[in-house]
Parts: sequence; structure tokens; C-alpha cells
Amino acid sequence: MGKTAYLVLENGRVFQGRRFGADGELTAEVVFTTGMTGYLETLTDPSYWGQIVVQTFPLIGNYGVIPSDFESGMIGPGGYIVKHWCQAPSNFRSEGSLDAFFKEKGLIALEGIDTRTLTKIIREKGVMNGAIADDPAGVDLEALRACRTQKGAVRAVSTKEKYLVGAENTGKRIALMDYGTKRNIAGELAKRGARVTVCPCDTRAEEIAAMGVDGIMLSNGPGDPAENVELIADLREIQDLGKPMFGICLGHQLLALAHGCRTEKLKYGHRGENQPVKNLETGRVYITSQNHGYAVVGESIDPSWGRELYRNVNDGTCEGVRYTDCPAFTTQFHPEACGGPLDTEYLFDEFFAMMD
Repeated sequence: MGKTAYLVLENGRVFQGRRFGADGELTAEVVFTTGMTGYLETLTDPSYWGQIVVQTFPLIGNYGVIPSDFESGMIGPGGYIVKHWCQAPSNFRSEGSLDAFFKEKGLIALEGIDTRTLTKIIREKGVMNGAIADDPAGVDLEALRACRTQKGAVRAVSTKEKYLVGAENTGKRIALMDYGTKRNIAGELAKRGARVTVCPCDTRAEEIAAMGVDGIMLSNGPGDPAENVELIADLREIQDLGKPMFGICLGHQLLALAHGCRTEKLKYGHRGENQPVKNLETGRVYITSQNHGYAVVGESIDPSWGRELYRNVNDGTCEGVRYTDCPAFTTQFHPEACGGPLDTEYLFDEFFAMMD
């Protein structure tokens, strides 16, 4: 049995649990994800940087730790909350347990939490800050409410140096802007024969132009998109290169902001592998993987330069934009999804068709 510790929400609600993984205390925004599988992809997704992630599925860790499933070389969340942590994983690919992995990576985790009640509170009240602590009475609720836990998130997770994926390929040359990218984005591009250069988030337009690329990919990433004023200004110049562009998640939001759109914070966001979106051009509905707390305000899209392309079936929020002033389209969801669903993988083929 692990040591008793507590999750304290900014509204004063306290949840008792047991520690596993790394020791320590933490303050972060508390969010939930509804995926039944894919916990390793969640744990290594940089979009969760600066957050405490609650898994709604009650059993986590049953297939252990599988490095080939990781979406990055870092742990995304700062904290992790589960109902039951499986201490005896069974999978032929497993290379260890979550407890040992978390201790190695410094991830603070709690198990034994009533995740159903916790999730219902977040759904009803909205996402809020929380603190993992040994003594709940010692948590300053006023300071907890005032804490901004994802400030500077994109620069914290972006690569500092360029690197190549699919370097042996001689097909399309693509610049992937790393705002917190997941590995499988570059993987999907390389699988189609591309030579992908993963670039730091602040790479300027003239540097991309000098690379002689055929297309530009804008990745996912963490935090409030509107905070990235300099990156948004850079994107206006990158767009003017006239290269085909495909944006995912934060990349979708940043390109919209570069066109003068507004973004808004959602009550509790979309995180999981079961989000339905409708293609407004065809009427077809797809099930998608998502991880975001902000959305582009659909009404702020100016028809002189673009139109809404996808819409969330559950809450009607904008899930994609088709641009008409430049060769670009973007999606709020993840078409490269691991561990699934793969309904919208075809969007990578559409991107390659644009480059042709």
C-alpha cells in the first residue's frame, strides 16, 4: 500500500488516495481523459504539459510500459490520477511497470481516487487547478486558484534543434513545426515517403524557405493558443511562403489566430478517443482522438479567407478550417491517432495531394 496523499481542488473539495511513482507535491490544472486504452500515448503527449491528468477508465497499467508506443521522449503531464493501478502488468511487449517508470521520470501519481466523482465535478464546474499534497490543510486555496500552470508551455516542450525523420526517403520535403508534437505525426508523413525536418517552434519563414520544402506541418501542443503572440506573428509570414499547410490541434488554433480569429477556453475540453466530428463538406461523421482545452470560435472565421470544415457533434464547436486565401486546412482533432481511432488518416493523403 502506498503512502496516503490527497488531491485538493481549488473549490475546496478533497480526495484521498495513495501514492505511487515519484514522491513530491504539485500544483496544476486538473483535466480528465476518456480513453479506454492508450494510456502510454497519453502519458507521453506533450499537450498535457503542466496538467494533472485523470483517467476515467478505472484500470490503468495492465499492459505495462512499452517504449515503442511513446509519443515523445518526455512525460507530458505533471501529475496522474487513476482509480486502480495494475501492479502486475501482462503483455509480451511490456518492459516494466508504471510505478518504476514514474519514479524514473519523476511523475507524481495517485491511485484509489474516486475518479467517477472527480470527473463529474470537472464536467459540472469546469476544469480547475488542483494540488497533490500530503497535508490538505496546508494548501492555500487562494494561491491555488491564482496559479497559471501552463504559462510558457509551447517553448518548454518544443525541440531546441532541428532533426530529421525519414531521412532516407527522397520524397516530399516537409517542415514540421514542433509546438509539442507527437511522434506519430512525423511517422505518418515518413510512412508516405516524406523527408521530415522537425523544427523548433520559433523557426522563421526565411529559414523554412531556405530549406526548399514542399509543405509545412503545424503540430499539436499545450496551453492557451492566444498566449503565443510571437509564434502567431511568425505564422503570418510562413503562410505567405505559399506552401501547402496542414495544422493539427494547437497548429489549427495558431493559424486561425494568425488570420484574426478568436479562441475560447472550453468548460472541460475534449480529451479522449471517442469524439464525434462532422465534415461540413460531405456530411459524414467521424470518431476522433482529441486533446485540447481551447477551441477556435467558429463565428470568428471570415468567409473572405476561409470556412469551417469540421464541427464537433457533441457541443457544436469548430473542429477544422478550410482556407481559401492560401493552400491550407487544419483540424482540431488528431488524424494520426495512437492508439486510435484511425478514421481520419486520409487527411495525410489529402495533404500530400495538395503538395502534388
